[in-house]
Amino acid sequence: MMMVPGLLYLLFNNYLPMLGIVIAFKDVNFAKGILHSDWVGLSNFEYLFKTSDAYIITRNTIVYNVVFIAFGTVLSLATAILLNEIKKKGILKTYQAIITLPHLISMVIVSYLVFALLSSETGFINRTLLPWLGIEEGISWYTEAEYWPVILTLVYFWKSVGYSSIVFFAALVGIDEEYYEAARLDGASRRKQITQITLPMLTPVIVMLTLLNVGRIFYSDFGLFYQVPLNSGSLFETTSTIDTYVFRGLTGSGDIGMSTAAGVYQSIVGFLLVILANYAVRRYSKDNALF
Repeated sequence: MMMVPGLLYLLFNNYLPMLGIVIAFKDVNFAKGILHSDWVGLSNFEYLFKTSDAYIITRNTIVYNVVFIAFGTVLSLATAILLNEIKKKGILKTYQAIITLPHLISMVIVSYLVFALLSSETGFINRTLLPWLGIEEGISWYTEAEYWPVILTLVYFWKSVGYSSIVFFAALVGIDEEYYEAARLDGASRRKQITQITLPMLTPVIVMLTLLNVGRIFYSDFGLFYQVPLNSGSLFETTSTIDTYVFRGLTGSGDIGMSTAAGVYQSIVGFLLVILANYAVRRYSKDNALF
């Protein structure tokens, strides 16, 4: 009986909406209704694969996510280990509040903070930092696409690393202190304790989170790639992803069938990637695989 509310929530919020997958294969006409709209087969999927920008948006989506997963995991893990070294609870809570605060800030506000740094006319970098470095000519950040892979990556890590480290920190707290006491008695340095105790104990958590992130490798943080670059057309070469491209197509044409097809495509590919990644982990270590 205690499971009923949760099961009902999953049914109505997670499973029934999956019936909407049929929209991906129809030319939706609201006058006829979704069920009576004409079937178009895989025509909606052609939008993603036949467009001249297909390679760019797929490349950007995958490469950014690979960087986010790889370096984000390392930075979050390092942050959690550093936090675990702080023994005074008051100081620890202060640091935790500081590093998790960016996660709570809306991406719209983040975009204005970035604009305050990068604005050609009033930005801190152009008006203050570059002159200090002896560079008098400012940079037009919102028209130069080559700078944005670095900018977006830094913004992503600034906003997410602190929050992501909470999971690793929670796992660290659960490690029995006796392991470290025994290591110290044997003369193990802090580096040895981290490499021989901390990392092996955290391996299951690291693998689980990585597999879950791999499943969303064809998705992107819409706010990061749409709001932060201010949807500048000059930057599409390095800021356009599948999600932002579909959104622009949806707002321009109103074709929800195409948008649904993109979501189905991302979900199927993500599911297959999780299966393959889990299979690779299982061959290496069955204990660390999800299933």
